[in-house]
Amino acid sequence: MKHLLALLGCLCAALAAAQPQADSAARTVTRATLFSIGLDYQQDTYLSPLAYDGLQIAIFHETLRPTHLLSHRVDQRTLFQASFTRTQNQPRNADYLGGQLHYDYALQYRWQPSERWRLMLGPQLGATAGILYNTRNGNNPAQALARIQLSAAGAAQWRLHTRRRELALRATLDFALLGAMFTPAYGQSYYELFTLGHTDHNVRATHPFNTRRIRSQVTLDVPCRVSTLRVGCYADLHGSHVNAIRHSDYSVGLLIGWVRHHLTRPARRTIP
Repeated sequence: MKHLLALLGCLCAALAAAQPQADSAARTVTRATLFSIGLDYQQDTYLSPLAYDGLQIAIFHETLRPTHLLSHRVDQRTLFQASFTRTQNQPRNADYLGGQLHYDYALQYRWQPSERWRLMLGPQLGATAGILYNTRNGNNPAQALARIQLSAAGAAQWRLHTRRRELALRATLDFALLGAMFTPAYGQSYYELFTLGHTDHNVRATHPFNTRRIRSQVTLDVPCRVSTLRVGCYADLHGSHVNAIRHSDYSVGLLIGWVRHHLTRPARRTIP
């Protein structure tokens, strides 16, 4: 476990060091802000053996900018996501209230096989923090969510020319490879963990055999007068079986928002 955390720390340092540097050419920075509403399915056996379903609302903010790496063929992608869920069990006598924050940082190699097609692929490092609260439980009513993950992330974009506009169809996909997560043991209370200090392997390594997460978006960009309208759909499928606790969180929904493209120029150096 210590070796895995050290490896993830080295990856964090390497990705942070790969920041874009100034050069003589102007570069295009793309920023997108999206809102979503969709369906959510949740199950957490630490709180309840029952499955819950309901609604999720979320906001996404994505930034895509070129870097100096590999002759400017590598792009830096950051994604921030905040989501809120409210789900109910089948008897409709208990609710889950949940909130999560996600942050992802990726470096993706850009390959353009033709004028219309653009493909991207690279590593992605992400962190998640949140809480899931059961309104019916008196003992252990909440579950804390915290994890870091190294993922493989890719994207494909196809430009479609019409009579009046140039549309862009884009699909993204990422899936978790390695990471670490916090979780209590089955039946262990947070009072035992944080007040009494009775730990029980509460930080565990994650891999495809005990944790799975796949995320995908399909969007269409439609240019408007001031900015670009983006519409689409998304799917976020996450499941884990760690410390005898099964956790599932599957969400799908619709996206709508706007995209802005900014042309950045390097700062001029002044001679004292």
